[in-house]
Amino acid sequence: MLRCLSRYWHPLLLSLIVTWFFSNSVIYANEESEESPQETAPLTLNTDVEVPEALWRTSDSENVEEVPTMALAPAPPLVPPPVKRITLMLDWYLSPQHAALVIAQERGLYAAQGLEVEIQSPADPSIAIKLLTAGEVDLALTRQPLLHLHAHNGAPITRIATLIETSLTAVIVTGEQQVKDESTLAELHYGYTTDEGRDLSIPRLLPLSVQQTDDFTPPVNLHFDPIRAMRENQIDAVADGFYHYLPQQLATEGINTHVIRFDELDIPRNDGLVVLANSDTLARRGATWSHFVLAVEQASHWIIDNPDAAWELLISAHPVLDNDINASAWEDILRRIALSPAAVDNRRYAGFETFLHQMDLTEETLPVSRLAVDPHTL
Repeated sequence: MLRCLSRYWHPLLLSLIVTWFFSNSVIYANEESEESPQETAPLTLNTDVEVPEALWRTSDSENVEEVPTMALAPAPPLVPPPVKRITLMLDWYLSPQHAALVIAQERGLYAAQGLEVEIQSPADPSIAIKLLTAGEVDLALTRQPLLHLHAHNGAPITRIATLIETSLTAVIVTGEQQVKDESTLAELHYGYTTDEGRDLSIPRLLPLSVQQTDDFTPPVNLHFDPIRAMRENQIDAVADGFYHYLPQQLATEGINTHVIRFDELDIPRNDGLVVLANSDTLARRGATWSHFVLAVEQASHWIIDNPDAAWELLISAHPVLDNDINASAWEDILRRIALSPAAVDNRRYAGFETFLHQMDLTEETLPVSRLAVDPHTL
């Protein structure tokens, strides 16, 4: 009997326990819903929302990192490329024929090409090429005939730009112009300032037969002071004087002169003013020379387009140029400025080499590439 009752007691006890747990859970859930009905209410636009204090960030909070923005942290500026410094030595004292070099400097055209150019005037015009070959200056000015003569003497120089496309020198003879013939010109006593006058024009003026006579007076080196020599009547003519300036300067001292252009002596046309670089470093510095010539070209075009403004800028930068002689020469110089300074006239340079060889001044003819280059092609 007892064994039979125990068989049904365990299932009955388990059912009572389950029923008790279920009843308590229902009562607990009803109490939770009655205590906080707002948690189950649906949200509307008018519902008040409370944010726990732990989520608020006060104004005096410590260790607050600001988010970087473009306004607060702009990108670092680009570092400009380093400026390349160039020293350029003129062929003589500063004059309007150097206008493109000065205007390029005054208008910031060198700086725009990443260059800083220092223009120097030589104490003696003969030292410019010497300093260039020695590496003491980066660029130097000269005339095309002198370029040829120095190159044949072994100077490592090459033309990289032309500033003036026609010769600026001529034979300056004292007295009024007369009917010219070879005998009249051969009777004059000549002076010269450079090898151009000594080796090119004087041989065309003084035939060898005249130079071999007993009463012949040899030409004299004027050491770049033709005015003093003419004032003191030491000579009758300068074989290589600047015809824009020398006649006017002599006129102020009461000395009348006339001009014999080189083409009248059958001397080939040549570049009157060129920029030289050292040929030993030409390839390595080609990019620099290209930038330099580009600045000069821009200056030359601006001068032609604005001649009056260019003159005013020139004399304001260098008041020493503001005189009647330079002002009267300005218009003629404008017509001779090279608008494509980098371009090489191969025919002109080859022809001048042939001329020198025919005059027995050179033993061989140099290739044009040895004498002149377009820096933009280096």
